[in-house]
Amino acid sequence: MRIATLALLTTVLVSPALAADLDYGVLRGYDDDYPAPAPIIDWSGFYVGGHGGYSSAALGFNNAFQSIVANALRHTSAEEEMKASEFLVARSVHATGTSYGVFAGMNYQFDDVVAGVEADYTYFGKTGATFDQISRVMTTKNGYRNVVALAGDASTQIEDYGTIRGRLGYAFGNFLPFFTGGVAIGRATVRDTVAVQNFAYDNTAYTNNQTGTNKTYINHFGYQNFDQKDPPGSTPDAATVYGATKNVTIAGFALGGGIEYAVTSNFLLRGEYQYVLFNDFRGHKAEMNTVRGGGAIKF
Repeated sequence: MRIATLALLTTVLVSPALAADLDYGVLRGYDDDYPAPAPIIDWSGFYVGGHGGYSSAALGFNNAFQSIVANALRHTSAEEEMKASEFLVARSVHATGTSYGVFAGMNYQFDDVVAGVEADYTYFGKTGATFDQISRVMTTKNGYRNVVALAGDASTQIEDYGTIRGRLGYAFGNFLPFFTGGVAIGRATVRDTVAVQNFAYDNTAYTNNQTGTNKTYINHFGYQNFDQKDPPGSTPDAATVYGATKNVTIAGFALGGGIEYAVTSNFLLRGEYQYVLFNDFRGHKAEMNTVRGGGAIKF
């Protein structure tokens, strides 16, 4: 009994001391188990990446044919009186499709404001074409029945272009909304051709021949075969095609905006919209609307 009683008392006395030394960290969790705070992204630095998306080019041809016709019919009644160079009206068209390229830039961060400069290259390679034809008949001041028939083809291919833009954004942790603006320069191929027919005969002489007894010779031009008795039924010359295909350098300005997300401090993803308006070139117009995504490595 004495041995059992002694063991019981020892257990009672020692147990509180052991309990005081127990580590209950397993139950309540350790202080250093709380998640570490998210790292702060430093947007400053040089970066390079690639992009791809969808572009729509609005192509205009308002004055594509005018100089061609005016030159082909210079010093003629067809141009001086009839204003033939103003006959054709080439309607605008759209060329759409995928576009892709590369970009590189440098950022500087001031607190949450991020400013920088970026250059990009975009390949497009799409073509838009238009067509118009018209014919007009007029008795000009010299008494000739003058006929002008025109058929014009025009096309623009935007091969590629690049931009250099300033960039301004505001950092919200891993997100960076931004705006851009700058200049653009590109390469285009333009093709403008007009098939021109201009033929006429002396309508005064023809009319007099219908009523008078003395027949006079009816002057004429632009005919393959001319029938003095039936000028309206004569065969005119085939149309002559004027114009050319030219490779041109085009310039304009670029605006845009988007948002970047820093997956890590060195890997960035972005979505972006870009608008480019080129200056008129050889009677053509072009503006680009592009929606694209991209990724970059920041150093």
